[in-house]
Amino acid sequence: MLYSAAQWEGFINEWVHCCLKKNYIKVQQFSGPGDRGIDIAGFADGEKLQGVWDNFQCKHYGHALRPGDARPEIGKILWYSFKKDYKAPRQYFFVAPLGVGTGLAGYLADSAKLKQDIIEKWNTFRQKITDEQEILLEGEFLAYVQAFDFSIFDSKTALEIVDDHRQSPYHAARFGGGLPPRPDAGKPPSEIAPAESRYVGQLLEAYSDHKKQPVPSVSALKTWPPLNDHFMRQREAFYHAESLRVFARDSVPDGTFESLQDDIHSHVIDVHDADHADGYERVRMVTQAAREVQLTSNPLITCAKPKDRDGICHQLANEDRLRWTRK
Repeated sequence: MLYSAAQWEGFINEWVHCCLKKNYIKVQQFSGPGDRGIDIAGFADGEKLQGVWDNFQCKHYGHALRPGDARPEIGKILWYSFKKDYKAPRQYFFVAPLGVGTGLAGYLADSAKLKQDIIEKWNTFRQKITDEQEILLEGEFLAYVQAFDFSIFDSKTALEIVDDHRQSPYHAARFGGGLPPRPDAGKPPSEIAPAESRYVGQLLEAYSDHKKQPVPSVSALKTWPPLNDHFMRQREAFYHAESLRVFARDSVPDGTFESLQDDIHSHVIDVHDADHADGYERVRMVTQAAREVQLTSNPLITCAKPKDRDGICHQLANEDRLRWTRK
């Protein structure tokens, strides 16, 4: 109820886009004058308004919606679909913070009763359909209204919408309550994946720099158990960070994880650029600095672990934003 009308419409657009998008190939918000009775449209095929689509009509009033609030909006759908500005929607939902009142709910539950009400009350709201003219209910248009399927009109309650919105990556940011539980990261696969090649190559270069001799492969690390153990910990950390990336994709707004990467990069880059005995020492000092960084503004901090921070360093190395040796 504290939202403005524009904020409410933006929230409904967010809900349809994030939670119902699987039903549509595109979601579009129509705003301002001349919207022809469409607020948020979900298009189920490439024909858009001339194909299969659903309409979500946003109303932000200080009362539950009444029949008088809905009649002009229903009239617009009837008139503009009759004119072939668009095909009639497959479904049409009224969405309002306080929902629909008893009177309107009764009409929406009985399509024949709703049709009769619209026809009988037409002259009381016909001037609200368009500023261009008063729309008379007669002739071909009357026949169209009489044949129209009024069962498409329905409503969604605020509780239904918020319950759906819990699955949205924007839910915690909008409503609070913390992030959902984060799944276990699991163990790295036994084989090095192609997506790991760059940071693994960088680690092998760092170990070679430390030992002053070539370390051509992961298997060669078995000659030096401490380095082999270090490498295994770094792989585990990388997969922890990758699991956090996937968790972020489904739980927080786009760009949140990338912002965390940027924050860590900005905090470790001076340590990275300092002089170190060798590449292995640089890896150790940078990952230690990442674990010690005090980050408070990113929503993912509440579920991030020290291993994630080490792993983010290797994600950055995978993109050559961090380089362990000076070659």
